[in-house]
Amino acid sequence: MFIKSVYSSLQKYRFLLHQLISRDFKVKYKRSVLGVLWSLLYPILTMTVMALVFSNVFKFSTPGVNYLVYLLTGLVMFNYFSEASNLSMSSVVANFALINKIYIPKYIFPLSKCLFVGINFLLTLIPLYAIILITGTPLNIYHIFLPYAFICLFIFTFGMGLILSAVSVFLRDMFYIYGIVMTLWMYLTPIMYDINLISVTYQKFFKLNPLYHYINFARRIILYGEMPSPFTFAVCALSAIGTLLIGVIVFKKNQDKFIYYV
Repeated sequence: MFIKSVYSSLQKYRFLLHQLISRDFKVKYKRSVLGVLWSLLYPILTMTVMALVFSNVFKFSTPGVNYLVYLLTGLVMFNYFSEASNLSMSSVVANFALINKIYIPKYIFPLSKCLFVGINFLLTLIPLYAIILITGTPLNIYHIFLPYAFICLFIFTFGMGLILSAVSVFLRDMFYIYGIVMTLWMYLTPIMYDINLISVTYQKFFKLNPLYHYINFARRIILYGEMPSPFTFAVCALSAIGTLLIGVIVFKKNQDKFIYYV
C-alpha cells in the first residue's frame, strides 16, 4: 500500500522532484569554472592523495590486486552514502518554508537528495573505469551485476536519509553528532585497508557494517573477477530493505509533527 502511494505521489510530483534536483545542481556548481567536471576530478584527486599517504606512509597494500582500483572502488561508494545521507538529513529542515505553504509529501525531500547525489555518483563511475583500464585491471562479464550493489546502496541510503531527516527535525544536535559518526564509520569500513589485516575475531564486528558488504560486492567483481556469493547477494538486499522499512516507519510516524518544530 505504501509503495503504491509513493509511486502515485512521484507521478503527481515528478515535476517538483525534477526542480529540486535541478536546483541542487545549480546551487552546487554556481560560479564554478569547472562545474560538473568536479564530479570527475574530485574522486581522482582524493584517491591520489589517499593512495600516496596510505601506500607510501602507512604501507597499505592489497596483495594480488591494484591498490588504486581497490581504494577508488571503496571511496566512490562510501562517498555516495556519506554525501547523500548528510544532505538528506537537512533536507526537511531546509525546506520548512515550502512545507508551511503547500502540501507536499515530505519524503520527497530526502529522496531528491539521494537522487541528486546519485547522478553525481554515476559520473564518478567514469574516472573509476578510467583507472580500471589504465591500471590494466581486466574487465569481466560479472560487471553486469554491479547495478545490484548500487541499487542496494541507494535503498540503504534512502532509508538512512528518512531516519536522519526525521530525527534532525526534533534534535538539531544530530547535524553535529552525525559528522562524528561518519568519521568513525569511515574508519570502520575497509576503504583504505584490507579487512584481512584485522584479526579474525574483530572481522565479525566489521562485517556487521552494511557498507562493507556493498563495497565488497563491487570489489569481488571489479578486482577479483568473481561472482559474489549468494550470501553476499542476500545480505545486501536484506540490509537495504530492512533499513528502508525502518526509515519509512520512523518517518511516517513523525512527519505530521514536523510542522510544530519549525
